Amino acid sequence: MMTEEYAASRYEEACALLPGRLQTAAMALPLPHKARAEELRLRIGRPMYITFPEGESPLPQTRVIRSDLEQVLDRATEYSRYAAAETIRRGYVTASGGFRVGLCGTALPGAEGNEGLRDISSLAVRIPRVHEDTALPVLPELLEDGRPVSTLILSPPGGGKTTLLRDLVRLLSQGTGLCPPCRVALVDERGELAAVHRGRPQLEVGCHTDVMDACPKHLAVPMLLRAMTPQVIALDEVALEADVEAVRAAAGCGAVLLSTVHAASREELTARPVGRALLSCGVFRRTVLITGRGSSRSCRVEPLP
Repeated sequence: MMTEEYAASRYEEACALLPGRLQTAAMALPLPHKARAEELRLRIGRPMYITFPEGESPLPQTRVIRSDLEQVLDRATEYSRYAAAETIRRGYVTASGGFRVGLCGTALPGAEGNEGLRDISSLAVRIPRVHEDTALPVLPELLEDGRPVSTLILSPPGGGKTTLLRDLVRLLSQGTGLCPPCRVALVDERGELAAVHRGRPQLEVGCHTDVMDACPKHLAVPMLLRAMTPQVIALDEVALEADVEAVRAAAGCGAVLLSTVHAASREELTARPVGRALLSCGVFRRTVLITGRGSSRSCRVEPLP
């Protein structure tokens, strides 16, 4: 179980990315508040906000200026924005420790999509925490004859899908008394599952896990199938038709699929074209629906026909 001290320490590590005056204000929060904080949000001309499960709360006398954003980005990239240019182009940077810094500003569109960002106007420092064994209660229902079955994890945004998927990957990779270790291929397109920094995952995803970082799912899945012969492939936030095609391809090669998708219910999932495609492709055998937030969060496993 995650302790309050550990949760607060992760907040304090994230605060190290802030310039001095903002860092001082953020560090003044009481320990319980630090432990509950999910994000640091900076917008030019506004106070700095701390995101809690119930919403954003401003810190007094912390009006953000442009140089504050520049300092956070410099620290997150270790003063080498060129090395992080590819992920900056996609709107984020992964800092040491696994902190994902989301970026917003003026896009630079080109012939092959967005080519970069300039005039950064706001950013969000997400504070990831490893909740070890959070997937243990649902794991038995996701196994048949000691092996995992393909599973969809559903919740609204911020509901805990990524946290549950990360721990499920870790458990399957290292093995438990319920199942032997599996070779897991993790497609971490947005850098939130393993938070790879300079080739090394900053968040624990298991000893038999291979991570393909910052690569679109429809490109990463074929590469992993050819190169790593995975038994399990994990994907975060399937949202495009191309992602569904990647799911079909992986299942056709015998791999078990674990995937998250934004939806508050099975009904909401089926109301969306991508959701209907995921359910109709015949790959998935279970859904895990996450409801509630914070201490009231719960998971329910349902079979799929």
